[in-house]
Amino acid sequence: MDELGDLVDVTTLAVALISVGGTLGGTLGGAVLSQRASREQNKRADREREQERHEQALQAKRDLYADVNTTARAYRVAARDAVRAVERGESIDPAVLDAAKAAWADQYSQAQMALPKNVLQVASKLNRALGVGYSVVKQLPSSPHLNEAYERAKAWFSGPLSDGVYLLRVTLRHDLGVEVDPHFEQTRMRILTTLDSARKDLERLLAAERSRAAGSR
Repeated sequence: MDELGDLVDVTTLAVALISVGGTLGGTLGGAVLSQRASREQNKRADREREQERHEQALQAKRDLYADVNTTARAYRVAARDAVRAVERGESIDPAVLDAAKAAWADQYSQAQMALPKNVLQVASKLNRALGVGYSVVKQLPSSPHLNEAYERAKAWFSGPLSDGVYLLRVTLRHDLGVEVDPHFEQTRMRILTTLDSARKDLERLLAAERSRAAGSR
């Protein structure tokens, strides 16, 4: 009987130990699974936050590029329209051109801090070209050869400067990945070289006119 009692006690102890072990194992296993699920959830939340930051940055870039493109076009159009109005003998409101100039200057100032090197190069060249275009309009009424000055101004705004504004738009689209052309770099450099050369020629002509006008006073 004692042996039977001992056997019962051992069996009872074994069952108890198994029960406790199962409970502890279940508890520990549940904790491990819970930790793993928590880590996965945190990783997923981090990925979602990173994706959201990426999308916000991309949208901010798109907005900046759209504003840069719009103000550059508006500046060129305002200057071109002023030349045509003066040629027709119409009075023009200088505030329109000055406002377009100021809007572009503000956008260009902001863009300088955000544009990648190749895009900034185009924007910088165009900025100088637009500045010369502004001088063309302001100097036009005092030009000694008006007909020649009108033709020169119209050729500038519809030719090299128009190409420069177009190049800026395409460059911005390329940087955003909207437009892809394997030969774009060659096109970009060709238009930039032509624009810069034409700008320098026009600057020399305007400077010569100012010098002659100053000498005749």
